[in-house]
Amino acid sequence: MIITRTPFRISFVGGGSDLESFYRHHQGSVLSTTINKFMYISSHNFFDEKKIRLKYSQTETASSHAEIKHPVFREVIKKFNIPGAVEISSNADIPSGTGLGSSSAFTVGLLHNLHSKNGRMVSKAQLAREACEIEIEQLQEPIGKQDQYAAAHGGLNVIKFNADGSVHVDPVHLRKEVYKGLQERLLMFYTGEQRDTSSILAEQKANMAQKDKVDMLKQMVDLVEDLKDSLYKNNLPQFGEVMHKNWELKQKLAKSISNPLIQSLYNKALANGATGGKLLGAGGGGFLLFYCEPEKQQQLRSALQDYRELKFKFEHEGSKIVHVGDEY
Repeated sequence: MIITRTPFRISFVGGGSDLESFYRHHQGSVLSTTINKFMYISSHNFFDEKKIRLKYSQTETASSHAEIKHPVFREVIKKFNIPGAVEISSNADIPSGTGLGSSSAFTVGLLHNLHSKNGRMVSKAQLAREACEIEIEQLQEPIGKQDQYAAAHGGLNVIKFNADGSVHVDPVHLRKEVYKGLQERLLMFYTGEQRDTSSILAEQKANMAQKDKVDMLKQMVDLVEDLKDSLYKNNLPQFGEVMHKNWELKQKLAKSISNPLIQSLYNKALANGATGGKLLGAGGGGFLLFYCEPEKQQQLRSALQDYRELKFKFEHEGSKIVHVGDEY
């Protein structure tokens, strides 16, 4: 048996600039980190040598890749030309559709697992690139590239998206006290709503034909450097302020990004100690992330007591193999 563990991510600023409709004309950039919430993919030999068994929210048994209903499973099994005799299962710490990049973590982890099963060591950059090829080029999902590179590489990074389609991952190296201080000032709450990321991103992609929307996204990209500077200068209060600026801009990119509930919760958080925050992922639901100084965090928790807080820590390893067992 082989088990891979691939982290989820939280993106602070610049989200949306990883869409091809933007970065082909203007360099995209995001600042994000992975966290200690994971997608686990396990594979082992299946008793029926002519069958493929897949377990996720459903269970499928297929005689060939063409019969597989799950699109990512189907394309990856096809890529590796697996005829049968394999059982693959996925398990996640957080449900999909909540804004933490779980879909791309699944693709990266599955690729990593099957490369390992075939005895191949692959780079983090290759895993991310292949995940983008599966999701964006082959399945034509209207998504960007940040989640695949975050999940594969792990850590706190500025990820840049270039006009030629290349991606550069620039790690943000901080002093321990800054790294710890930032982590202690971030709180995450679950809104209880899951959403269809593809439809939200499709609307945002279509809006890239409007100059005012493009200008807003360019301003969000500029905030990446401001946010990075706040960390290097150990000016953590500025971090929260920049996050707030980013959220104000992001809401204007597409109507479906926010809704009355999300905005009400965000405003309540600001009134009870938070200085900035954002809805994670494309929008519409999932997790709200806030920056809040330690002495005001209990007030914030009390104000949002009806919503589950997700405790988390930063992660820096990216996708990795956590178990290889002998099947013979």
